[in-house]
Amino acid sequence: MTVPPEPSGADGAPQQLPGCARHPDRPTGLRCTRCERPACPECLREASVGYQCVDCVNEGRRGAREAVTVAGARLSRKPVVVPALILINVAFFLATAVQAGSATANHSSALFADFSLYPLLTAGGQWWRLLSSGFLHIGLIHLAMNMLALWVLGRDLEMVLGKLRFGAVYLLSLLGGSTAVFLFGELLRPVAGASGAVYGLMGGIAIVALRTKLSLRPVLIVIALNLVVSVTIPGISLLGHVGGLVIGVAATAALVYAPRGRRNAVQAGVLIALLLVLVAMLVTRDLQFGALDCWGSGIDTRCGIRP
Repeated sequence: MTVPPEPSGADGAPQQLPGCARHPDRPTGLRCTRCERPACPECLREASVGYQCVDCVNEGRRGAREAVTVAGARLSRKPVVVPALILINVAFFLATAVQAGSATANHSSALFADFSLYPLLTAGGQWWRLLSSGFLHIGLIHLAMNMLALWVLGRDLEMVLGKLRFGAVYLLSLLGGSTAVFLFGELLRPVAGASGAVYGLMGGIAIVALRTKLSLRPVLIVIALNLVVSVTIPGISLLGHVGGLVIGVAATAALVYAPRGRRNAVQAGVLIALLLVLVAMLVTRDLQFGALDCWGSGIDTRCGIRP
């Protein structure tokens, strides 16, 4: 075995290696293939051709266009909003179960009575019920079905829309379902569950599939089956499901079809417009309740309730 001779200068003395551009005290025989400056192994990164120093890599990243989805969201591998929503729903369920002393009869708890959606009480000024009811569930099966659907549908949709846009679609869909119940539901029948928001995600997935030219058949079959279940099984709020579905479709369409040059302005404008439309519908219905004195001593058949 032999060792190649060390490089030497004109006078025969060993040639000194240059120091790293970022660490002058570290002699190195390596160079960046882009700027050709000396660089130690710690300062080099593998590139498509050879190795580049960290300065050239950072400069290249600043000059490159960042890849985004059809909604303008940064590419991400891990959902954040969906797990948070699931934790919130589970926390609300545990609180109601502990109060009621039962996981199957948790709807008898005081928290459930205060936060579920009673249209008549909502019209009386308890507006928080429109949102809080979307985080309550009646029994473990109800909770498990909605959280499974949220996990399956929400992960993919959050990856496409991004955290903020996805959160906006979810909350608007939830409010859309609650608005439909408030407008057309039974006044003294409580409604609860994340189904309105989940149906909004179903509609959102269908719009994304249409926008990206994927097959719509699996999504449409799932939506159709769920709507049939909503109609045939008693105790399920079809109004909440349809309301959430309509708003979810409209909100997601605004996000993925917005023109690239004015994407953020169009997206924000449409989402705000949908919120204002829902608020206007709620206020109009509330004024109708007020004219009939539905939450005072005059509750009678004018409000759809037998005295």
